[in-house]
Amino acid sequence: MGKSCKWILIGMGLLLAVFLPRTLVFANGTGAAIGIAATNGVANDTNGNGFLKAGGIETIISFPLSAEEYIEAADRAEGSAFGYTNLAICNTVDNNLNIRAIAGENGRLLGKLPRRAACEIMYEDGDWSFIVSGNVEGYVKSEFLITGFAALRKAQELATLVAVVETDSLRVRGEPSTDSEVITQVPRGEFLEVDEILECGWIRIYLDSEMAYISGEFVDVRYDLATAITMSELLYGAGVSDIRVDLCEYAKRFLGNPYVWGGTSLTRGADCSGYVQSVFRNFGIRLPRSSVSQADVGTRVTVATMKPGDLIFYARGGRIDHVAIYIGGGQVIHASTPRTGIRISRYNYRTPHRITRVIYD
Repeated sequence: MGKSCKWILIGMGLLLAVFLPRTLVFANGTGAAIGIAATNGVANDTNGNGFLKAGGIETIISFPLSAEEYIEAADRAEGSAFGYTNLAICNTVDNNLNIRAIAGENGRLLGKLPRRAACEIMYEDGDWSFIVSGNVEGYVKSEFLITGFAALRKAQELATLVAVVETDSLRVRGEPSTDSEVITQVPRGEFLEVDEILECGWIRIYLDSEMAYISGEFVDVRYDLATAITMSELLYGAGVSDIRVDLCEYAKRFLGNPYVWGGTSLTRGADCSGYVQSVFRNFGIRLPRSSVSQADVGTRVTVATMKPGDLIFYARGGRIDHVAIYIGGGQVIHASTPRTGIRISRYNYRTPHRITRVIYD
């Protein structure tokens, strides 16, 4: 690290408004200020007072707010909570919430809303709510959503600092310097989990379970909430073999479960290769324990020929350090970081290094 690089953001306790030009930041649980950044919304000043800004007019309010005061203030502010005006948080216990094309259990699956992810409620239809979350919109069961003031408070707990890529191909490096090696490249629109922001303009991020660095010049850094995942069910007889369909649908059952380094449990926690090994073991396919060893099994294929159930490997400095399962539709499922756990990503969320096939049909 260069001598001029210093850490300037550590956790939720200190925020610099220069990095958060469009983000609403809430008071913490005691009513003390944790930041100030809002175009329109409810936020804090650095003395622990609150302000409501709507239409360019600021109104000073006191913290902590009562539930009634908070809701009233939020109603008066456009984009009152992280860009949501009718915020809801998914409150399922174990599973993800199905998002369907119609208000009924038989509706076509459009995606899944992970536990603790956010959505905008557009309207209600009986026991169902029509929501928008990320790139997915559709119907979910209303009973599994936290709404109102409880949702605002929950959002305060769940928001994480992310860097959204704003260039076509962002270079990720091993150290905060342009002289450092390029580990991989990340496409436009990808969300990267931020660990620290450096004074010299570099940002330390999580690259799956390891740390890496990006230039702050090419990203938008903000607090954000998790959103829905676009996902369609693989259909039997639609050009993909039954074992591939079964394996991918089985792998999705554990979406959101914990990441644990060295773990192999699909429920209690696994790392990337432990997750892959355990999923494939369920179908009688034995794989080595590490991602490096798994990459030597099977036959190499290309992006143009890959099928659901194939394995995609990613590398750091030419050495394989991560593995994911391709599930079709340009997506992979993998055990990523301790914060995200088992998640679904675009297959090229970082540059693929190798693709192999261990299922022959």
